[in-house]
Amino acid sequence: MFSVARAVFMGALRAAERTKAVRKFTLACVALFWAAVASVAGASDVKWALGAPLQTISQQALPAHGIETYLSIQQGGPFPFKKDGVIFGNRERILPLQKRGYYREYTVKTPGSRDRGAQRIVCGGPATAPETCYYTADHYASFRMIVP
Repeated sequence: MFSVARAVFMGALRAAERTKAVRKFTLACVALFWAAVASVAGASDVKWALGAPLQTISQQALPAHGIETYLSIQQGGPFPFKKDGVIFGNRERILPLQKRGYYREYTVKTPGSRDRGAQRIVCGGPATAPETCYYTADHYASFRMIVP
Protein backbone atom coordinates (compact mmCIF):
# COMPACT_ATOMS: atom_id res chain seq x y z
CA MET A 1 0.00 0.00 0.00
CA PHE A 2 2.78 2.44 0.96
CA SER A 3 4.70 1.75 -2.27
CA VAL A 4 1.61 2.53 -4.38
CA ALA A 5 1.06 5.84 -2.56
CA ARG A 6 4.75 6.67 -2.94
CA ALA A 7 4.65 5.92 -6.68
CA VAL A 8 1.57 8.13 -7.13
CA PHE A 9 3.20 10.94 -5.17
CA MET A 10 6.47 10.71 -7.14
CA GLY A 11 4.54 10.73 -10.43
CA ALA A 12 2.64 13.85 -9.36
CA LEU A 13 5.89 15.51 -8.29
CA ARG A 14 7.53 14.83 -11.68
CA ALA A 15 4.44 16.20 -13.46
CA ALA A 16 4.56 19.38 -11.35
CA GLU A 17 8.25 19.85 -12.17
CA ARG A 18 7.50 19.46 -15.89
CA THR A 19 4.65 21.99 -15.59
CA LYS A 20 7.02 24.50 -13.95
CA ALA A 21 9.54 24.00 -16.75
CA VAL A 22 6.85 24.46 -19.40
CA ARG A 23 5.70 27.72 -17.72
CA LYS A 24 9.24 29.08 -17.61
CA PHE A 25 9.81 28.14 -21.25
CA THR A 26 6.53 29.81 -22.26
CA LEU A 27 7.41 33.01 -20.37
CA ALA A 28 10.82 33.06 -22.04
CA CYS A 29 9.21 32.70 -25.48
CA VAL A 30 6.74 35.50 -24.75
CA ALA A 31 9.58 37.74 -23.54
CA LEU A 32 11.57 37.06 -26.72
CA PHE A 33 8.52 37.81 -28.87
CA TRP A 34 7.91 41.16 -27.16
CA ALA A 35 11.60 42.01 -27.31
CA ALA A 36 11.43 41.50 -31.08
CA VAL A 37 8.31 43.66 -31.30
CA ALA A 38 10.02 46.35 -29.21
CA SER A 39 12.96 46.51 -31.58
CA VAL A 40 10.56 47.15 -34.48
CA ALA A 41 8.07 49.45 -32.69
CA GLY A 42 10.53 51.31 -30.49
CA ALA A 43 10.59 50.40 -26.80
CA SER A 44 9.88 53.97 -25.73
CA ASP A 45 6.38 53.76 -27.21
CA VAL A 46 5.09 51.24 -24.67
CA LYS A 47 5.57 50.51 -20.95
CA TRP A 48 7.21 47.07 -20.67
CA ALA A 49 7.18 44.39 -18.00
CA LEU A 50 8.93 41.10 -18.73
CA GLY A 51 8.74 42.09 -22.36
CA ALA A 52 4.95 42.49 -22.42
CA PRO A 53 3.10 45.82 -22.54
CA LEU A 54 1.13 46.81 -19.43
CA GLN A 55 -2.40 48.08 -19.72
CA THR A 56 -3.32 51.33 -18.01
CA ILE A 57 -6.18 52.50 -15.81
CA SER A 58 -7.03 56.11 -15.02
CA GLN A 59 -7.30 57.29 -11.44
CA GLN A 60 -11.00 57.97 -11.99
CA ALA A 61 -11.60 54.42 -13.28
CA LEU A 62 -10.28 52.83 -10.07
CA PRO A 63 -12.93 51.39 -7.74
CA ALA A 64 -13.98 53.82 -4.98
CA HIS A 65 -11.77 52.19 -2.35
CA GLY A 66 -8.92 52.18 -4.87
CA ILE A 67 -9.17 55.95 -5.24
CA GLU A 68 -9.09 56.29 -1.43
CA THR A 69 -6.00 54.09 -1.20
CA TYR A 70 -4.27 55.91 -4.07
CA LEU A 71 -4.89 59.31 -2.43
CA SER A 72 -3.64 57.99 0.93
CA ILE A 73 -0.44 56.80 -0.76
CA GLN A 74 0.11 60.24 -2.30
CA GLN A 75 -0.40 61.84 1.15
CA GLY A 76 1.83 59.35 2.98
CA GLY A 77 -1.00 57.70 4.92
CA PRO A 78 -2.73 56.85 7.14
CA PHE A 79 -3.26 53.24 6.07
CA PRO A 80 -5.87 50.93 7.60
CA PHE A 81 -3.91 47.68 7.31
CA LYS A 82 -0.73 46.74 9.16
CA LYS A 83 0.87 45.34 6.00
CA ASP A 84 0.31 48.49 3.93
CA GLY A 85 3.61 49.92 2.75
CA VAL A 86 5.59 46.66 3.00
CA ILE A 87 8.08 45.79 0.28
CA PHE A 88 6.57 44.04 -2.75
CA GLY A 89 9.01 41.47 -4.16
CA ASN A 90 7.65 41.37 -7.75
CA ARG A 91 8.16 37.57 -7.76
CA GLU A 92 5.61 37.30 -10.55
CA ARG A 93 7.91 39.54 -12.65
CA ILE A 94 4.94 41.23 -14.28
CA LEU A 95 6.05 44.73 -13.26
CA PRO A 96 9.21 46.24 -14.75
CA LEU A 97 12.24 44.70 -13.07
CA GLN A 98 13.80 46.86 -10.34
CA LYS A 99 16.06 46.35 -7.33
CA ARG A 100 14.49 44.78 -4.25
CA GLY A 101 12.82 47.42 -2.12
CA TYR A 102 11.74 49.59 -5.06
CA TYR A 103 8.09 48.46 -4.91
CA ARG A 104 5.69 48.74 -1.94
CA GLU A 105 2.18 47.31 -1.73
CA TYR A 106 -1.01 48.77 -0.31
CA THR A 107 -4.40 47.14 0.29
CA VAL A 108 -7.51 48.29 -1.53
CA LYS A 109 -10.51 47.44 0.67
CA THR A 110 -12.75 44.83 -0.92
CA PRO A 111 -16.40 45.26 0.14
CA GLY A 112 -17.75 42.08 1.73
CA SER A 113 -14.33 40.48 2.19
CA ARG A 114 -13.38 39.21 5.65
CA ASP A 115 -9.67 39.64 4.99
CA ARG A 116 -7.57 42.06 2.96
CA GLY A 117 -9.08 40.78 -0.28
CA ALA A 118 -7.33 40.51 -3.64
CA GLN A 119 -7.11 44.16 -4.66
CA ARG A 120 -3.82 46.02 -4.21
CA ILE A 121 -1.96 49.07 -5.40
CA VAL A 122 1.78 48.61 -5.83
CA CYS A 123 3.95 51.73 -6.11
CA GLY A 124 7.56 52.08 -7.14
CA GLY A 125 10.10 54.62 -5.99
CA PRO A 126 10.40 56.46 -2.68
CA ALA A 127 7.65 55.54 -0.21
CA THR A 128 6.75 59.18 0.36
CA ALA A 129 6.79 60.20 -3.33
CA PRO A 130 6.16 57.19 -5.61
CA GLU A 131 7.26 57.46 -9.23
CA THR A 132 4.67 55.04 -10.59
CA CYS A 133 1.77 52.98 -9.25
CA TYR A 134 -0.04 49.87 -10.48
CA TYR A 135 -3.46 48.43 -9.64
CA THR A 136 -4.26 44.72 -9.42
CA ALA A 137 -7.75 43.37 -8.83
CA ASP A 138 -6.62 39.72 -8.89
CA HIS A 139 -3.85 39.51 -6.27
CA TYR A 140 -0.86 40.07 -8.57
CA ALA A 141 -2.00 37.92 -11.51
CA SER A 142 -2.22 41.08 -13.64
CA PHE A 143 -1.43 44.77 -13.23
CA ARG A 144 -2.56 48.01 -14.82
CA MET A 145 -0.48 51.17 -14.60
CA ILE A 146 -2.37 54.02 -12.92
CA VAL A 147 -2.37 57.14 -15.10
CA PRO A 148 -3.86 60.61 -14.39
